[in-house]
Amino acid sequence: MHSMRWIFAAAFSVGCVACSQSGHEQAANKAPATPASTPKTAAAAPASASTIGIDLSAIDHSVKPGNNFFQYANGDWLKKATIPDDRSSIGAFLTIYNKTQKRVDQIIQDAGKAQPAAGSNQAKIADYYAAYMDTSAIQKAGLKPLSSQLDAIKGIKNRADLSRVLGSRLRADVDPINATHFHTDHLFGLFVTKGLNTSSKNVAYLMQGGLSMPSRDYYLSSDKAMAGFRDKYRDYVTAMLKQAGVKAPAKAAQTVIALETRIANAQTSLVDSQDVHKAANLWPADAFKTKAPGIDWNDFFKAAGLADVKQIDVWQPHAVTGLSKLVASQPLSAWKTLLTFHTLDRYASLLPKPYEELAFEFHGHTLQGVPQQQPRAKRAIDATSTDLGDAVGQIYVKKYFPASSKKQVQQLVKNILAAFDSRIDTLDWMTPATKAKAKEKIATLRVSVGYPEHWRDYSNLAISATDPLANHLAAEKHEYEHQKSKIGTEVDRGEWWMTPQTVNAVNLPLQNALNFPAAILQAPFFDPNADPAANYGGIGAIIGHEISHSFDNTGAEFDAQGNLENWWTPADAKHFQAATSALAKQFDGYEALPGVYVSGKQTLGEDIADLSGLTAAYVAYHDSLNGKPAPTIDGLTGDQRFFLSFAQNWQSKMREAALRQRLNTDVHAPPQFRAETVRNLDAWYKAFNVQPDAKLYLPPTKRVHIW
Repeated sequence: MHSMRWIFAAAFSVGCVACSQSGHEQAANKAPATPASTPKTAAAAPASASTIGIDLSAIDHSVKPGNNFFQYANGDWLKKATIPDDRSSIGAFLTIYNKTQKRVDQIIQDAGKAQPAAGSNQAKIADYYAAYMDTSAIQKAGLKPLSSQLDAIKGIKNRADLSRVLGSRLRADVDPINATHFHTDHLFGLFVTKGLNTSSKNVAYLMQGGLSMPSRDYYLSSDKAMAGFRDKYRDYVTAMLKQAGVKAPAKAAQTVIALETRIANAQTSLVDSQDVHKAANLWPADAFKTKAPGIDWNDFFKAAGLADVKQIDVWQPHAVTGLSKLVASQPLSAWKTLLTFHTLDRYASLLPKPYEELAFEFHGHTLQGVPQQQPRAKRAIDATSTDLGDAVGQIYVKKYFPASSKKQVQQLVKNILAAFDSRIDTLDWMTPATKAKAKEKIATLRVSVGYPEHWRDYSNLAISATDPLANHLAAEKHEYEHQKSKIGTEVDRGEWWMTPQTVNAVNLPLQNALNFPAAILQAPFFDPNADPAANYGGIGAIIGHEISHSFDNTGAEFDAQGNLENWWTPADAKHFQAATSALAKQFDGYEALPGVYVSGKQTLGEDIADLSGLTAAYVAYHDSLNGKPAPTIDGLTGDQRFFLSFAQNWQSKMREAALRQRLNTDVHAPPQFRAETVRNLDAWYKAFNVQPDAKLYLPPTKRVHIW
């Protein structure tokens, strides 16, 4: 299922699933011997990994910390790590994901053995999984489960019919991990949350879509690799349409790609989509016909179940206008061919084997370099956990997230919030008026740990033990109806946008709230028995990252009530912009692939959060020592362990094709560069005795300090 980028959900990172796991290895900076400034593992003072909380075996002592800190912290691990054949990457996030998936698998298997009451959540979990695994039934059904959608497409005779079909396909494919840019094959997507300029009501947002490849750059870029992807895409579209019995499939594929290329041209860029000031466009429903002519909007909204909605925020108005023009100008036959392909492509994993294999070969192998598809059982676990998220999550937290862990993490959050608050007091560049507003945001920030207060109700979601595609379609519809039901209602600041079994965390600027799911609160990020330095450098930096999103280049645009409001004095805003521009320039200099650099502007929000979060976590760690010196463990000081723990958060290795996709579609910098955030903290230089001749060395005046 495709998804949205960072709109209201300032995501931390996803690790194994997609956006933060990359593994382009920089060349190691070798030294003849371990220098005096590089800490050694002392045999005289052994400590188990569970005590120290960092992976001592991962450290490459032949690399100077000041030359390449990512390589120093993870180099020996990188030498041994092998990306699984069914994965695009491997790393710390995958470690946690694998633990979590085994637990979810156990929940599903237990549900199947329990003979639960019909209609119960356990029964739905068991039936959903069983249907997904019944490949013989899928093979026998063929395309029949999609007949209503395909017949509706075939029945399009005029623009009104096309508008109705487009409206009926509107879905809320929201993924807060990757939100601002609605990346979906449906022409538009729906997102429902608090209005940008309203203090208490939820509004509907209409987002751009219409593409099956990851982003508009895959259609428009002159890069040689992108051109190669387009050639493979043409072959894939041709094969998929041929498999479905479409006449002249090669010609039909050219039609699909030509129309998608026009859609890509009409779309708003990722960087522009991140500008919230361009997104506050509340259009009356009856104004769409004049503002974006081409679609029969009355028919569209009626088919989408939005006929009674009086106003909708158009996040990318230029794109909505352009896409509507295409509906009017491009032949109906082209739209019918496009919609047919998009339907097959979207649901290929639940269709007979030839469709499933074609889709994996392109989306998995070609675009991400993954040699082989995951076993169906693993995909069934993920699908069940996604479509019945809270049903699985409710059991997950009872079995695997003890109250003691929740309490410990809540205390960490409290300590880091206090550190962030105290940091505001030390900012000599910020005026008292702006400081007061910043402190108000901290004081009113709502932090939820582990799981939501209220669980999703699945009582009206019908799940079959024999029809997996019907189950997924029903789950899509259920989510869409849930999101629609929120339009015009009071904002629930406690609403969760992730399930407890999600290995991630999220900041929600419009709610001024944070979600820390239970699954991310485990080793190697968090170990209740680990040394505090490791926990503060690990999960503490992640917590600080999420808090910092409230003050990144987008979060800083919102006040304590989640309203889009300028609470900065002109002088403060100027300083903030100068500091963040310097950070963007720093990341612009990182070469991820030969000749391909990170876009500092694209990743700026995440880079600010990494830097500010690490800074706050460091302050909180030292506050937790209560004035006492940190112990030295295995030859490592407390500060060394703190920074190593942070760098090992980003322990990762990624296939080149997947990394290229991340660089074009993701707001997170590749992990190896996120680890180098340490070069902006004065304490890191002291901890590792980093001298001016080191490659990562920045003169004090060039180190970026924001919060």
